[in-house]
Amino acid sequence: MGEKKVVKTTCRMCGTLCGIDAHIEDNKVVHIEGNKDSVLNKGRICIKGSSAVTWLNHQDRLMKPLKKNENGEFEEIELEQAMDEIAEKLLNIQKKYGDNAIGVWKGEGIDFAQQEELARRWIHAVGSPNYFSNDTQCFASRYLSFNLVYGCWPQADYENSKMIINWGTNAPLSHSYWMQQINMGREKGATLVVIDTRYTEIARQADIFIKIKPGTDSALAWGIIREMIRRDEIDHEFIENFTVGFPELKEYAQEFTFERVEEITGVEGKYITMMVDAIAKARPCVSSWAGTGLEHQSNGVNSIRAVTMIDAIAGATDRKGGMKTPSGFGMRGLTIYDEKPLLELKPIGAEKYPVLYERRQECHTLMLMDQILSSKPYPFKGLVMTAANPVLTNANSNKVEAALSELDLLVVKDLFMTETAKFADYILPAASYLEREEVFCNSAKQAAFITGKHIDNGLQTEYELFKGLAERMNAGDYFPWKDDHELTEWLLEPTGYTVADLKTNPSGFIFGEYEYEKHIRKAANGEKPFNTPTGKVELFSQYLVDKGIEGLDGVPEYHAPAYVKNNEKEYPYLLMTGARKQKYFHGRYRNIPQLYKSEPHGALEIHPEDAKELGVKNGDRVRVTSRIGSVDTYVEVVHKKEIYKGAVQHTHGFVNENINRVTYDDVTDSISGFPSLKAVQVKIEKI
Repeated sequence: MGEKKVVKTTCRMCGTLCGIDAHIEDNKVVHIEGNKDSVLNKGRICIKGSSAVTWLNHQDRLMKPLKKNENGEFEEIELEQAMDEIAEKLLNIQKKYGDNAIGVWKGEGIDFAQQEELARRWIHAVGSPNYFSNDTQCFASRYLSFNLVYGCWPQADYENSKMIINWGTNAPLSHSYWMQQINMGREKGATLVVIDTRYTEIARQADIFIKIKPGTDSALAWGIIREMIRRDEIDHEFIENFTVGFPELKEYAQEFTFERVEEITGVEGKYITMMVDAIAKARPCVSSWAGTGLEHQSNGVNSIRAVTMIDAIAGATDRKGGMKTPSGFGMRGLTIYDEKPLLELKPIGAEKYPVLYERRQECHTLMLMDQILSSKPYPFKGLVMTAANPVLTNANSNKVEAALSELDLLVVKDLFMTETAKFADYILPAASYLEREEVFCNSAKQAAFITGKHIDNGLQTEYELFKGLAERMNAGDYFPWKDDHELTEWLLEPTGYTVADLKTNPSGFIFGEYEYEKHIRKAANGEKPFNTPTGKVELFSQYLVDKGIEGLDGVPEYHAPAYVKNNEKEYPYLLMTGARKQKYFHGRYRNIPQLYKSEPHGALEIHPEDAKELGVKNGDRVRVTSRIGSVDTYVEVVHKKEIYKGAVQHTHGFVNENINRVTYDDVTDSISGFPSLKAVQVKIEKI
């Protein structure tokens, strides 16, 4: 009998960070269950988490580096040889085309904490500013929106809230332990309001469900703000002492009468009255969250800014039961932007989307595809990608495939052969979350978590990848740590804690008691209450005005969705993409047999009246076409309450029904550059 052990660690099958107990025998995980002591999920895990046993032990898992030969076939190669050849090719590209002709792309398939910081550090260390990630289609837009208002990424204090508002988000499928917190709040009497174009799992539980036209959330938010001001259901003291721009906000809100809001959104005025009634009873214990349903719109950043200003004028900011403004753990960072900013090398997208670059140091993945194909304003020839799958997850998949095919060098590090990896010149096998050490933090819970190398299959970690390439590219001084463990200890040093300390409670090492109303203490001590240019909650952003770019408004003005302006009658339906499936995570896990068997293909969710007009029923095949391409898929007729008439929904990530072959990449938010994935104009034909 070999070694048997149970380790408490953190699941990384999605970004929720659930605590798990992993049962390991003979260097192999044999069972995974929820960790009942976890400060986050308290023992509950989803089907993805428990199915990691199958995933990690899958027969198709990559265990040896692969190199594409002259016939386009992959052959096994030794790791050191692969690393030598990759580094040499990257250096040759830089010598021939310039330092900025290479880049790195961070995905979510391995992780997105230290992995991200390592990727950022490496690409600047070797002389290029071109860092890309999945975040330029998910998360970064919301980050910008909240950051522009509060100077931080606030978290909803659901369990202490008296009113919970969810805009375009579906916690049961996307953030499972958040649903536990929402339920705690509701058990104490909180009202749950859900605003969405679809009747989602969380909408079914709501006290108030508001069905809204795609892309019009901002107008509804302004209608609520107007009514709050009219009825004087606002926190005058907080507004006067801790915000800037209220006069401008008040003036702009006057345009959004009940009648105008209903015309734009389809939402009757009575729902605004219901919302403000609930806010009046609950404030300041009002917590709300805007999901990807808002950021995937042509006016996404402004919509989220407007939505979160409801919390601000209700006085819910930095208050118990409202919106937490967490403090971090105080770990060191790995980026070297101050030391090597490299702005003179023109990071891709920085000029067109300066707010995205200045606030996130993110280059733009959609613009990368155009630049690869056009070589303007400069050639881009080499890309190192860690567990991203843009062929399935990025808008305009056809262009993605064309661009990746044009690269002189594509390196993909992943656990499996993905649709994107098939385009690679080299594929490096990745270490899973049970095969490396890493620290994660949850600042809302003031908790840190440590993972470890509980299984050792001899696979290269992310640190070993970037350290190895840096040493071969004359930038090894930027990666002086011997291994992942030494790096982790260095990162923790400023906190006063060590890896050993964190291991005393792998279920969540509490590093401090959460402090509410920090803004009051900070103001009294002469500090900036909020980390914004003015030090206050910015209901009006002079920073955006100074950019002088269309759509960058001082107050988050409502701009009609692109489909209203374009009015392309040839494409009468609005396609929404990306609704989460609990068993999958973007393009991942369809290779897990028990999950794939339950949902082997994608389907177009459609209103019964639209289905009748098209002459289709459940299981029929249809062709969905936009102005850039088509995809064939199945029909799923849903209840009339479940989706807005005239709108259809299709989840991404299915190889044979790749809906991103019809999502276009040229209708974007002017601040974040996010594509309008929730409002694509299409036509539908029965096959």
